[in-house]
Amino acid sequence: MEEHLRFATAYWHSFCADGTDPFGSATMDFPFRKSDAYANAIAKADAAFEFFTKLGTPYYCFHDVDASPNSEDPSVYEKTLGKVSDELLARQKASGIKLLWNTANVFTHPFYMNGAATNPDFNVVARAAVQVKNSLDVNVKLGGQNYVFWGGREGYMSLLNTDMKREQEHLARFLTMARDYGRSIGFTGTFLIEPKPMEPSKHQYDYDAATTIGFLKNWGLDKDFKCNIEANHASLAGHTFDHDLQVCADNGMLGSVDANQGDSINGWDTDEFPTDVYSTTLAMLVILRNGGLGNGGLNFDAKRRRNSTDLEDLFIGHIGGMDSFALGLEVANNIIEEGLFDSFVKERYASFDTGDGKKFEAGSMDFATLAALGKTVQIEKRSGKQEYLNNLLNSYLFG
Repeated sequence: MEEHLRFATAYWHSFCADGTDPFGSATMDFPFRKSDAYANAIAKADAAFEFFTKLGTPYYCFHDVDASPNSEDPSVYEKTLGKVSDELLARQKASGIKLLWNTANVFTHPFYMNGAATNPDFNVVARAAVQVKNSLDVNVKLGGQNYVFWGGREGYMSLLNTDMKREQEHLARFLTMARDYGRSIGFTGTFLIEPKPMEPSKHQYDYDAATTIGFLKNWGLDKDFKCNIEANHASLAGHTFDHDLQVCADNGMLGSVDANQGDSINGWDTDEFPTDVYSTTLAMLVILRNGGLGNGGLNFDAKRRRNSTDLEDLFIGHIGGMDSFALGLEVANNIIEEGLFDSFVKERYASFDTGDGKKFEAGSMDFATLAALGKTVQIEKRSGKQEYLNNLLNSYLFG
């Protein structure tokens, strides 16, 4: 199980999110908090690594400004991040905890209200490069296995003030330059794009897995980049979690996973800890058939509910998420070993395994021939047996 359940803890939700939402102020207290920004960063690192080691998650993930104080002065930002990353490295060495991935937060600051790499102001694009360059430097220092780009505001609100073609060209140029820089300093891992629809921009350029993969292939970035799929982002795009995972797997671009779930009633990113074992089972089916996640993992991009104010709730949420994926893995493995679903699917597509169907699939048939055959075939109604398959899945989950 350890090979497939490469769990990671998200620095931001676990040690930064305090319950604040658009309708209310903070509800959660962090005992480590200090008034001095740098002292607070060090105390936060101590608390984080204590949590990682007690919980047993072997990896962690962070945005630059989760771990280190931000500054509008690029020199101060760079110097402070360098010092904090030295502290993180010391704690990694002492604990054995590894960095699954890091990223740059180029979406929260007012600088980025119109995007980062897609901003219409070149000065903002250059300022974003400061954070991404330093985050890549830190990644190499800390031995990060992946590096993530989360395009939180890489999109637009209205075409009345937007040159969409030019913005996407700029995004591709930015990613290409960042990739080349990362490789030049010794980063050998996978670059990841995390798709997300709408929120916060009305039209995100990385709407879902299919959109993101199409963009990467169009710009020749698919050899270095894969997708980091988040369950809640998939549901916001109108897809199931396993759908976006399968799209990536089919294209050889399944890189890593943000393990959470959304609320089907709320239309925004609620980032709940995953407890839906149907979802985790179907996700692990895709991941197992993909041969695993390689150097990716299952990062708990999840936060406590606003009224879950006890510190132990942070442990409980992570433990429930790990149990849900562990059970999903066991059930998925049983499903694959017994092969009942695979046999059903194989039989459903059996007409493409021999004869004219095989010729069509192999590309050895012209369209006129296909149409001519269509005049002679006898079509039989065949049930998709959806109810049976749902009941069969229940039998694996509940006996």
